[in-house]
Amino acid sequence: MGKSTDLARAKARLLKGMKKESDGIALGDERMKAEGRQEQDAARREEERARAQRDSSAD
Repeated sequence: MGKSTDLARAKARLLKGMKKESDGIALGDERMKAEGRQEQDAARREEERARAQRDSSAD
């Protein structure tokens, strides 16, 4: 897959996690909030990997 595609996918996953956490807060659902935070953490790691891969291939 393309490097910019990987980065865009990670950003979309981050937003999805933020929305899930926000919905959990609004509904008072602790499980949903936790899942949203976990999804955001995974998306951040994915984004870091995609950036590192992009930067290493740019050399």
